[in-house]
Amino acid sequence: MNWDVIAENLPLYAEGAKLTLLLAVVSLALSFVLAVPLAFLRNSRVPAVRYAILSYTLVFRGTPLLVQLFLVYFGLAQFELIRASVFWPWLSSPMVCVLLTFVLNTTAYSTEIFAGGLRHIPVGEIEAARAYGMSRRAQAFRILIPGMLTRSLPLYGNEMIMMLHATALASTVTLLETTGVARRITLNYYIQFEPYVTAAAIYLTLTFVLVSGFQLVQRRWAGYLESRIG
Repeated sequence: MNWDVIAENLPLYAEGAKLTLLLAVVSLALSFVLAVPLAFLRNSRVPAVRYAILSYTLVFRGTPLLVQLFLVYFGLAQFELIRASVFWPWLSSPMVCVLLTFVLNTTAYSTEIFAGGLRHIPVGEIEAARAYGMSRRAQAFRILIPGMLTRSLPLYGNEMIMMLHATALASTVTLLETTGVARRITLNYYIQFEPYVTAAAIYLTLTFVLVSGFQLVQRRWAGYLESRIG
């Protein structure tokens, strides 16, 4: 065992962990903003809208995230139209390509999770809101969205954890997040076990913090559902 190498590279691991958190937080934040309205469209009464959203979620949930990342990072560069467009300075950046792929992927999963939560809101709550005279906007912000999110918390918590772990794929396109740091140390020092064990410990710590925080949120905002079930 050569843990002295790990000790020397702890600052590099710290930078990698920061990038891991940045990728996860930004991806989840952007996908949340997109997934909430898409969940309503996923349950739209207009078949064309509903099936368009279904097609999007099916594609991104039905193909591996690594393949999606390679298609965005390596595939888009093959099109002259894209290379000549104003978007190329951004699309040629590994960070932008990774974030774009992560956002599209986790938005697809989050949309289906939220759409399912929306379908499980009791009809009586909606009817009561209508009887009270609430506008559709008021119904959405006071009844539908809060009810959708609270019922989606367990599954959405799992999606957040999966997104945190998925950031490891960013190392395949040169980004030095936690797994990328472990790979660099492995190549520089010709050791395999210690770098990846350290990376695993970092992911485990981040996951524990995320799960603990999410349990607090769930008890605070969705505790009434557990009481009802009990």
